[in-house]
Amino acid sequence: MSGINSTRPRHLGAVLALLAFAQMIIAIDYNIVFVSLPEIGDKLGFGAQDLQWVVSAYAVAFGGFLLLGGRATDLFGRKRMFVLGLFLYAASSLAGGLAEDPWLLIAARAVQGLGGAFLAPATLSLVTTLFAEGAERNRALSVWGGAGGSGMVLGSILGGLLTDAFGWPSVFYVNVLLAGAAMFVAMSLLPDDKPQAGSGFDLPGAITGTVASTLFVFALVQGPEAGWGSGQVLAALGVAVLTFALFLVIESRSAAPMVPLRLFGNRNLSTGAGITFLFMATFGALAYFLTQYWQIVQGYSAWTTGFAFVLPSGSVLIGTIVGGKWATRFGVRNTLFIGLTMGLVGTVVLALTLGQDASYGVIAPSLFVLSLGQGIVFTTMFAAATTGVEAADQGIGSGIATTGQQIGGAVGLAVLIAIANASGGGETKDLGELMDGVTTATWAIAVGIALTFLVVLNFKKPASGDHVDPAESEPVAGTAEPVQASRTA
Repeated sequence: MSGINSTRPRHLGAVLALLAFAQMIIAIDYNIVFVSLPEIGDKLGFGAQDLQWVVSAYAVAFGGFLLLGGRATDLFGRKRMFVLGLFLYAASSLAGGLAEDPWLLIAARAVQGLGGAFLAPATLSLVTTLFAEGAERNRALSVWGGAGGSGMVLGSILGGLLTDAFGWPSVFYVNVLLAGAAMFVAMSLLPDDKPQAGSGFDLPGAITGTVASTLFVFALVQGPEAGWGSGQVLAALGVAVLTFALFLVIESRSAAPMVPLRLFGNRNLSTGAGITFLFMATFGALAYFLTQYWQIVQGYSAWTTGFAFVLPSGSVLIGTIVGGKWATRFGVRNTLFIGLTMGLVGTVVLALTLGQDASYGVIAPSLFVLSLGQGIVFTTMFAAATTGVEAADQGIGSGIATTGQQIGGAVGLAVLIAIANASGGGETKDLGELMDGVTTATWAIAVGIALTFLVVLNFKKPASGDHVDPAESEPVAGTAEPVQASRTA
């Protein structure tokens, strides 16, 4: 493991439960806020366009700092970064619940995103290093992925229940309890690990890379509201480009770069990052518009909206389990095509059936199909992306793939909101125009899913004489080498 001492603990079952619980916290934190957005906007005085920053601030910070979090995990130890991520989650959630002004809540959400940037790569790296390659690790990854789907279901239910019963601050306070408990258990349960011997920390690369990615996402998110020709957007884009160019120069000359540029020579990793970007820009953004549809257009309460999310969220959970099995049987690339096909068909049918007077039963079948496809894609996209990444680079490799996911969420939501607003779903109070905006955004999501098919085609194909296609291997995210997939059921 290239200098990292990850002693195998005695109670692997308890360790896996903790790691799955951490993954569930990340999923809960993403989903629990959607149901509370209308009340947050009303109580704190957010504008319709500004309200997206409750979601986007988290995604921008998460995406902007993931490379730093992934490299820090490799260099300073997985346990340390795991505990740090949970601490940031707990502290920022407390601050978010106490916020009385929009900017305070947005700042707290940004710190939550920072916590996620350290927690996510640390959690995945712990799974791939503590569990033996093969059947044991595959089972562990299935539990880890399933925990994310469970967190989405729980986040939807908790978001509605807590908002109706105790008000919007309670959706933040619950994270204080969850993250605090996990942090306490982690300090005694997880094995100690040592930093990589002889590896320095690339501070200039860390600063320039983080500044460049954060400013770039900020410009893309702010563009639809401020205008693409506005001074702040153009300045952010300009500084981002210059800083990124400086980052590339620093990384090419550094003896211990934060992001080894050789990793981008891994075609699967680069392609996988593109898929994670499009995944969150499409599937991940749909929850925002479903919340607008159910609570504003159809007048659902927060509690009812929470239960409305149970079907799609539960279907995602099923998809994560099915996806792991299908990837072993049919190969990762084929499984991605299956999941994307289901997602595309479900989204198109949803766009055709959405309406002011449409009952839940009318749209339920399309929600089930598209969410099942979403879960299947989620299980397999990280496995494909991290194929061929060396063990010592597992943290940064996972960070690169997850960076695409988080930036895609921020950029996709901003672009889709702009599209919806242009169709009449902006500041208007007219339900018909808002419905037009939601429907148009749903069609745009379908187009984005269709484009993802083209990106999947770029996964590396086996050379002549090879017997194993890395993208057709069993999904073992973050491993140094692919495990040949069994073709039996």
